[in-house]
Amino acid sequence: MHDLFDLLGIKGPVVAAGLAGGALRALSRHRYKLREMVASPICGALAAAYLTLPVVSYFKATGLPIPDPADDTTTLAAAFLIGVSAMWISDILFEVIVRRFKAATREE
Repeated sequence: MHDLFDLLGIKGPVVAAGLAGGALRALSRHRYKLREMVASPICGALAAAYLTLPVVSYFKATGLPIPDPADDTTTLAAAFLIGVSAMWISDILFEVIVRRFKAATREE
Protein backbone atom coordinates (compact mmCIF):
# COMPACT_ATOMS: atom_id res chain seq x y z
CA MET A 1 0.00 0.00 0.00
CA HIS A 2 2.90 2.33 0.79
CA ASP A 3 4.28 1.85 -2.73
CA LEU A 4 0.92 2.81 -4.23
CA PHE A 5 0.82 6.01 -2.17
CA ASP A 6 4.38 6.83 -3.25
CA LEU A 7 3.43 6.25 -6.88
CA LEU A 8 0.50 8.66 -6.51
CA GLY A 9 2.60 11.21 -4.62
CA ILE A 10 0.60 10.84 -1.42
CA LYS A 11 1.89 10.58 2.14
CA GLY A 12 0.26 7.76 4.11
CA PRO A 13 0.03 9.65 7.43
CA VAL A 14 -1.67 12.56 5.65
CA VAL A 15 -4.30 10.19 4.26
CA ALA A 16 -4.82 8.73 7.74
CA ALA A 17 -5.27 12.21 9.23
CA GLY A 18 -7.77 13.14 6.52
CA LEU A 19 -9.58 9.84 7.07
CA ALA A 20 -9.83 10.66 10.78
CA GLY A 21 -11.16 14.13 9.94
CA GLY A 22 -13.79 12.67 7.64
CA ALA A 23 -14.75 10.11 10.28
CA LEU A 24 -15.15 12.89 12.86
CA ARG A 25 -17.40 14.77 10.47
CA ALA A 26 -19.47 11.64 9.80
CA LEU A 27 -19.93 11.06 13.52
CA SER A 28 -20.87 14.68 14.20
CA ARG A 29 -24.05 14.50 12.10
CA HIS A 30 -27.40 14.21 13.83
CA ARG A 31 -28.82 11.89 11.19
CA TYR A 32 -26.55 8.98 10.48
CA LYS A 33 -26.80 7.56 6.99
CA LEU A 34 -24.73 4.63 5.80
CA ARG A 35 -23.71 6.62 2.73
CA GLU A 36 -22.29 9.39 4.91
CA MET A 37 -20.56 7.00 7.26
CA VAL A 38 -18.68 5.44 4.34
CA ALA A 39 -18.22 8.40 2.00
CA SER A 40 -17.12 11.01 4.55
CA PRO A 41 -13.89 9.36 5.66
CA ILE A 42 -12.98 8.47 2.07
CA CYS A 43 -13.65 12.00 0.81
CA GLY A 44 -11.83 13.50 3.77
CA ALA A 45 -8.82 11.30 3.07
CA LEU A 46 -8.78 12.21 -0.63
CA ALA A 47 -9.13 15.91 0.06
CA ALA A 48 -6.34 15.80 2.64
CA ALA A 49 -4.10 13.72 0.39
CA TYR A 50 -4.18 16.20 -2.45
CA LEU A 51 -4.77 19.54 -0.70
CA THR A 52 -2.62 19.42 2.43
CA LEU A 53 0.82 20.02 0.96
CA PRO A 54 -0.34 22.88 -1.33
CA VAL A 55 -2.17 24.54 1.59
CA VAL A 56 0.85 24.26 3.91
CA SER A 57 3.10 25.59 1.12
CA TYR A 58 0.71 28.49 0.52
CA PHE A 59 0.68 29.40 4.20
CA LYS A 60 4.47 29.26 4.26
CA ALA A 61 4.76 31.42 1.10
CA THR A 62 2.36 34.08 2.39
CA GLY A 63 4.19 34.37 5.69
CA LEU A 64 1.19 33.51 7.85
CA PRO A 65 2.23 32.69 11.40
CA ILE A 66 2.07 28.89 11.55
CA PRO A 67 4.34 26.42 13.29
CA ASP A 68 7.32 25.10 11.34
CA PRO A 69 5.87 23.79 8.04
CA ALA A 70 8.65 21.22 7.84
CA ASP A 71 7.33 19.70 11.07
CA ASP A 72 5.15 16.63 10.44
CA THR A 73 2.77 17.66 13.23
CA THR A 74 1.86 20.84 11.35
CA THR A 75 1.24 18.91 8.16
CA LEU A 76 -0.88 16.27 9.89
CA ALA A 77 -2.91 18.90 11.74
CA ALA A 78 -3.57 20.65 8.43
CA ALA A 79 -4.56 17.29 6.88
CA PHE A 80 -7.03 16.63 9.70
CA LEU A 81 -8.59 20.09 9.38
CA ILE A 82 -8.82 19.77 5.59
CA GLY A 83 -10.48 16.35 5.97
CA VAL A 84 -13.13 17.82 8.27
CA SER A 85 -13.60 21.07 6.36
CA ALA A 86 -13.84 19.43 2.95
CA MET A 87 -16.87 17.46 4.03
CA TRP A 88 -18.65 20.49 5.48
CA ILE A 89 -17.98 22.43 2.28
CA SER A 90 -19.21 19.52 0.16
CA ASP A 91 -22.41 19.36 2.24
CA ILE A 92 -23.07 23.02 1.48
CA LEU A 93 -22.35 22.58 -2.23
CA PHE A 94 -24.55 19.49 -2.54
CA GLU A 95 -27.39 21.28 -0.74
CA VAL A 96 -27.15 24.22 -3.17
CA ILE A 97 -27.12 21.86 -6.16
CA VAL A 98 -30.13 19.89 -4.89
CA ARG A 99 -32.10 23.10 -4.28
CA ARG A 100 -31.33 24.38 -7.79
CA PHE A 101 -32.40 21.10 -9.42
CA LYS A 102 -35.60 21.02 -7.38
CA ALA A 103 -36.37 24.61 -8.38
CA ALA A 104 -35.64 23.85 -12.05
CA THR A 105 -37.88 20.76 -11.97
CA ARG A 106 -40.81 22.72 -10.48
CA GLU A 107 -40.57 25.38 -13.21
CA GLU A 108 -40.90 22.84 -16.01
